[in-house]
Amino acid sequence: MARVLVLGAGFAGLWAALGAARKRDEIGVRAEDTEILVVDRNAYHNIRVRNYEVDLGDVALPLKDLLDPVGVGHRVADVAAIDPAKREVVVKTGSSADTLSYDRLVLTTGSELVRPAISGLAAHGFDVDTFEAATRLNTHLAALGRQPPSPARATVAVVGAGFTGIEVAAEMPAKLAQAGISGDHRIVLIDPNSVVGATFGAHGRPVINEALAALGVETRLNVRVSAVGAESITLDSGEIIPAATVVWCGGMRASPLAALLPAKRDALGRIAVDHYMRAEGLNGVFAAGDVAACLIDGEHPTVMSCQFARPMGRFAGHNVVADLFGEKLLPLNIDWYVTVLDLGAWGALYTTGWDREVHTTGAAAKLTKQTINQQRIYPPRNGDRAALLAAAAPTTQTAPPTRK
Repeated sequence: MARVLVLGAGFAGLWAALGAARKRDEIGVRAEDTEILVVDRNAYHNIRVRNYEVDLGDVALPLKDLLDPVGVGHRVADVAAIDPAKREVVVKTGSSADTLSYDRLVLTTGSELVRPAISGLAAHGFDVDTFEAATRLNTHLAALGRQPPSPARATVAVVGAGFTGIEVAAEMPAKLAQAGISGDHRIVLIDPNSVVGATFGAHGRPVINEALAALGVETRLNVRVSAVGAESITLDSGEIIPAATVVWCGGMRASPLAALLPAKRDALGRIAVDHYMRAEGLNGVFAAGDVAACLIDGEHPTVMSCQFARPMGRFAGHNVVADLFGEKLLPLNIDWYVTVLDLGAWGALYTTGWDREVHTTGAAAKLTKQTINQQRIYPPRNGDRAALLAAAAPTTQTAPPTRK
């Protein structure tokens, strides 16, 4: 029996598995004859881009509900080694290891938060990189809400003023209120750059600054973190901020599994892929999502976001089965790029193009963001096989519309 092995069940991995099942179904191959197997450390698909939100009740979707209806297997395990020459992957569950052979491989292990060796960060820092980490942060805030008032209890330091850090800081007033931390509070956004949202350019930054000011978010720029304590954060400027909550949002890198492969990688550790999602120089290996980089419009490399991970996954899934059976592969080209940044109670910022021209702001942009986070990026969830396969078609969506 042939096997397509998909490593990772994030945005790229889930859609690669569904896309592969769709193509398998399209060419009339039975699941008993060609296995599609997903390996992930979790038994759920995390709507990761929502991990900063107050309510985490709908961001972990059981894989069995999404993959069982289309005949895709899934296994909870960690990937320990990949041997593209032997076409084998070693997976571990607890203390036991197993070797899985494959005919085609799709690497979709995503990205992970960069965690530098800063004193106290591992012991006292929080993040929203995973569902587990986001839940831990919410549990921590709820526990603080039951403690007596103090400056540290009511202060949150968010480190990293990029996309995730801004969203975390903007959402934090609502998170604190949910945790019962009412009244005066401080939210401090810290970054080594001289501006907040450095990648948003001259168009978007004034909007971000206006929103953060309205939300009462302080900034500390041109500084780095020297140490993190249980109730404080120390900056290299010498300032010590009393804070019982430090949320680290200090940048992303591709999954370290990419480094196990003899492949060309970019500065973020991403494997170079062509428009068919084939890993350059690796026979039988496809890659998609945050672990892969493609010049998606012939000029700009893909960005680590679900906007690119989802279509990359769908095309990788289609093409890996097409390649296995000698059928025509389909190239992925995306000629549009948008960002919709959540700015908490203030609203949101919707920009278009690689130069991020401001499209809409405030309440109108917030409605677009809610549509994306609550509808657009979700798979069908009624267990309907036909609906799941249809959603995995190798097509690209248009830019999200403005809602009013």
